[in-house]
Amino acid sequence: MADAAAGEFVRMADEALKTESRFTVALAGGSTPLQMYSRLATVHVDWERVHFFWGDERCVPPSNPDSNFHMADRALLSSVLIPIGNIHRIPGELPVEEAAQKYEDVLRNFFGSGSPPRFNLVLLGLGSDGHTASLFPGTPAVKEKRRWVAGVRHAVPPPPLVDRVTLTLPVLNTAAYVLFLVSGEEKAGRLAQMLYGPIQPSLFPAQAVKPVFGTVRWLVDQAAAANLPPQQHLQEQKPGIV
Repeated sequence: MADAAAGEFVRMADEALKTESRFTVALAGGSTPLQMYSRLATVHVDWERVHFFWGDERCVPPSNPDSNFHMADRALLSSVLIPIGNIHRIPGELPVEEAAQKYEDVLRNFFGSGSPPRFNLVLLGLGSDGHTASLFPGTPAVKEKRRWVAGVRHAVPPPPLVDRVTLTLPVLNTAAYVLFLVSGEEKAGRLAQMLYGPIQPSLFPAQAVKPVFGTVRWLVDQAAAANLPPQQHLQEQKPGIV
């Protein structure tokens, strides 16, 4: 799955940079993308034209092992020749609402302050509770319609129980391409419920990620796919699952 995800990244970057001056990507946190990032550090990409953002961040300093930036920096960014100005991290060391506002300012300065930004690629994961990025079930951020970035008070599992900053659905649903990465047997039940059960985005926020003029693709390992229909039926029942 990590090889496939890295291949998708390279393919999309190469394709976009044929006609665009830059390739913008919002990275995911958590353990699942780690191997993908490590693989990307070994391949050829025009890194000087790639701009890295984050879909969410924990409110910890950037040197903290729980930081999504720290994980990506250790696995990828520190190993490739990328201008420091191309790295747009969420300032997780600040109080949650201040961090959210400062990151929204970063996005508006970079993309323009009109419509929500259209990322070339957004990487997302799936939590065992149905959350994605830091859009947790029942939190106000899931219903946010106006702001591009929201602060999230996170005091219930999954850990770590620290405040978060997250991109909101108006931004995620403007993306050109969303790639979900899901691994592990602990996700199998939730993934099947998410994809083939009733649509309940208030309970399963990942179901609300539906880009208006974009594509969603799911890369799922065998363990996470254990409760899905037989492989020969996957594509016809739920396009975008690999």
